[in-house]
Amino acid sequence: LLNPNRNPHLSRKEIEEYLREYLGARNILWLGEGIAGDDTDGHVDDLARFANPSTVVTAVEEDPSDENYGALKDNLRRLKSMNDEAGSPLEIVTLPMPPAVYYEGQRMPASYVNFYIANGIVLMPAYHPVTDPIAIATLERLFPTRRVVGLDCNDLVWGLGAFHCVTQQQPAWSSGSSLHRKQPEKPNSGRQGA
Repeated sequence: LLNPNRNPHLSRKEIEEYLREYLGARNILWLGEGIAGDDTDGHVDDLARFANPSTVVTAVEEDPSDENYGALKDNLRRLKSMNDEAGSPLEIVTLPMPPAVYYEGQRMPASYVNFYIANGIVLMPAYHPVTDPIAIATLERLFPTRRVVGLDCNDLVWGLGAFHCVTQQQPAWSSGSSLHRKQPEKPNSGRQGA
């Protein structure tokens, strides 16, 4: 949201006001850079996800020579200083990054954090036989009432996303939603008349 090519006419404060007004957000948490290969300027669903209101699972890269190491270390540092809605420190759980996945010489945004939560199940993108079991075991601890299934996403990630990216969840409607409120005026597009 803060990338200049996304909302160049809005400040961080203005974006936060819109998030509060239209989504009911109260505690806005900002992370830094995204992972290599992400064509969306750092989608959070490759970096960190809430497992419950006070627990965040986040991707970490253990190899200091990997291009994701610095950004993911910075995001972990940020998360460790953040609080949940109740003002308590977040519980942080880490997931390893899989080994780099490439397609036609381009690094793909392969991340175990791009899992999808469905009825009774968690679908986890799988990429490598060494790191997949570690990620599955971590998600099983986070979601003890759901079955965690890893499915090979080495081909799916060529589309620059995995399960969470391709599902586009729709939250349940709430009568308290602010969608009925007046929409903000859009900046002048430069066109005159109708």
